Amino acid sequence: MRLLSSLSLTSILSLLFSSSVLAYAPLNQLPQGSRVAIKVQSLDADTNYATTDNQNQLFPPASTLKLVTALAAKLELGDDFSYQTSIEQVGKDIVIRFSGDPTLTNKDLQQLLSAMRQKGIQKIEGNIWLDNTAFTGYDRAVGWPWDILGVCYSAPASAITLDDNCVQASIYTQENGKTRVHVPEHQPIYVTTQAKSVSKREQESSQCDLELLSSPDNHYQLQGCLQNRSKPLPLKFAVQDPSLYTQRVLNSLLSKLDISLAGQIKVGAPTQSGKTLAIHRSEKLPALLETMLKKSDNLIADNLTKTLGAHFFIQPGSFGNGTMAIKQILFSHTGIDLEHTPLADGSGLSRNNRFTSQNMAAVLRYIWKHDQQLKLIELMPTSGTNGTLKYRRSMRKDPIKGNLIAKSGSLYGSSNMAGFGVDKSGKPTTLFVQFVADYHPPKTKSNDTPTVAPITQFETLFYKDVVKFSQAIPKK
Repeated sequence: MRLLSSLSLTSILSLLFSSSVLAYAPLNQLPQGSRVAIKVQSLDADTNYATTDNQNQLFPPASTLKLVTALAAKLELGDDFSYQTSIEQVGKDIVIRFSGDPTLTNKDLQQLLSAMRQKGIQKIEGNIWLDNTAFTGYDRAVGWPWDILGVCYSAPASAITLDDNCVQASIYTQENGKTRVHVPEHQPIYVTTQAKSVSKREQESSQCDLELLSSPDNHYQLQGCLQNRSKPLPLKFAVQDPSLYTQRVLNSLLSKLDISLAGQIKVGAPTQSGKTLAIHRSEKLPALLETMLKKSDNLIADNLTKTLGAHFFIQPGSFGNGTMAIKQILFSHTGIDLEHTPLADGSGLSRNNRFTSQNMAAVLRYIWKHDQQLKLIELMPTSGTNGTLKYRRSMRKDPIKGNLIAKSGSLYGSSNMAGFGVDKSGKPTTLFVQFVADYHPPKTKSNDTPTVAPITQFETLFYKDVVKFSQAIPKK
């Protein structure tokens, strides 16, 4: 009798939700031309509470793809994995062997050199080699738009990675209609500005925006217009040539530590091995994945992708063998077949990535079923609470705040979410997938009355229903 009552309640909830979908955002709130795939499913009973009929249609996954990368990394590398950067002596030369550690900092490199100096090497008779052989191929995946390559969220995924491959500066407006740029002294980059300082009205009438041009020698030029402002505008630039950047940083560190160099700083590696002088290890995989998922860190995701390729195929890692490794790892461990799924990177930044809501739901279900071993759910952001979901407009208020655990994903024209709804005790009871593509709302004018964006209206209504179902499912 109790089982029959539970089944009846589940059926009623499913019917109510199906009817609410028609009245809510998926069909009514989004602009004409938008493509939508949604899925809400019970974790215990595999009951579909809501599902569109396009579950096998391909959508740009954006950063929800990081869930796939995280799962593959857990399965292949294990929780004890960490990146290792070492400094070695090979004859008269010193070799710094980089492994693609996406968290290596200037301070870490200085500590390696200090350890070398403490072992009596104050003068290097030969060369310093920066070993970049851990990875091969492009530093940027096919499908990364050219116009975002200068900003830090598209920093190159390189074996030689330092300071997130990201540098900072600031731009000031001046009364003479010009601008000036400040770069911290310790950052070996060059930034010039030809941007004009204009009023808000001038900027709007001329449609003149601030633009960034970057060159391979880590030179950045600002052009266009910047509205007058009382405070400087902070800027972050992706390092265009990580090897050159690291060479320049290394020169400064050698001078700071009073270490002399007779030869040159070269990129590459001598064929022979040497004596290890010091080793720096990154945090272990769970900590890396938590940063990757909560902050949606593209560099960690893409360097992990290349690392997976290197580990799985026993060769230098690349975007090509890394994405192939992800597919094979998932198929062999989970049975999820991604053979015909176009993947270009592990971060979701490439516009060439495609994924189905059906496969994303399968990934979520595997993560939930094996949560005791994987412990991935605890690394994901929580709605209105932390990570990239803390300030999301559709998640700030009750009942949504704190009741969804999910990974977001945004690209031009795409707004995605994939994760879990929880019951009142915080236990996941449903999985949900939201893929919205070709989302292009009408542009608003500056003098228009502020309105809630269609995507926010859609998400708020949809997430309320996900929470409603998650917390109405009877306990067994």
